[in-house]
Amino acid sequence: MKYIVTGAAGLIGSAVVHALNQRGETDILAVDHLGSTTEKWKNLRALRFTDYMEKEEFFASLDTPDPIFSDAKAIIHMGACSSTTETDASYLARNNYECTKKIASLAVGRGIRFLYASSAATYGDGSCGYSDDESGIEQLRPLNMYGYSKQMFDLWAKRHGMLDRITGVKFTNVYGPNERHKGSMRSMVCRAFEQIRDTGKVRLFRSDRPDYADGEQKRDFLYVKDAADMVLFLLKDPALCGLYNVGSGKAETWNELAKAVFDAMNVPVNIEYIDMPDHLKGKYQYYTCADMSKMKKAGYPREILSLHDAIRDDVVNYLLPDKYLGD
Repeated sequence: MKYIVTGAAGLIGSAVVHALNQRGETDILAVDHLGSTTEKWKNLRALRFTDYMEKEEFFASLDTPDPIFSDAKAIIHMGACSSTTETDASYLARNNYECTKKIASLAVGRGIRFLYASSAATYGDGSCGYSDDESGIEQLRPLNMYGYSKQMFDLWAKRHGMLDRITGVKFTNVYGPNERHKGSMRSMVCRAFEQIRDTGKVRLFRSDRPDYADGEQKRDFLYVKDAADMVLFLLKDPALCGLYNVGSGKAETWNELAKAVFDAMNVPVNIEYIDMPDHLKGKYQYYTCADMSKMKKAGYPREILSLHDAIRDDVVNYLLPDKYLGD
């Protein structure tokens, strides 16, 4: 296989496969766990790839003398548990940390390009900034175990001198087509669409901090098509190793996001503010904004879609007609 994409049926993984297809690449091994309780399989229907493998079979092959990816050009490791509310820390350590260590070690040992998903969740409350400079990652303090599982691997890769041979991408709040399977982890764009469709209004968390008004908490939102394009930009140049933020470089409010969904659906704005659940208090990021100077210095050439235009594309071309990438 020329490319191996883990998490290939997920939001970002399927967008990466789609972006490869658009570039004429179809020699792809798609790896994921489709399960029996979601319709994640629908994300694969319109994509082109040579073979599919369940993640358990793929991981088992890593312990054989001739792993399945021994002749691959690149491994794009997007597979992980991405739930920020997952409470099984041991599961996250195994799934997001140990498995990534094993794949990375084998890839580096065989001279295979390796790019993996880190996360902006590693930045925690932002008190140490949002720079992807590897020299300061020891100071970061993630707010939840998901973020820490990503931080664990970033730190391990740095300690073992791998960050000059592999590439980690720190995704911000990614949204777009092919996320309806994610349950409670669906983006607010998808959830706002569903709420407006069903009730005519959107529910947002009240702020419990005096420096932020209700709905004025800010995040760096990124359309999944832009995320996939940045991934492939980094992948094509073996010199682009280390950690890179993959975000918009803009901090925009939940109110702005909600209003963009209302506009795309041609429905009057109607926002209701609700109390933040206790289990999120102390673990909620009030502000994120990726420092994109490193990506720009690397020569990334494209302007990303604005929040308003990207949400309109998602709503009009995918959510309203119930379509998937490639349909």
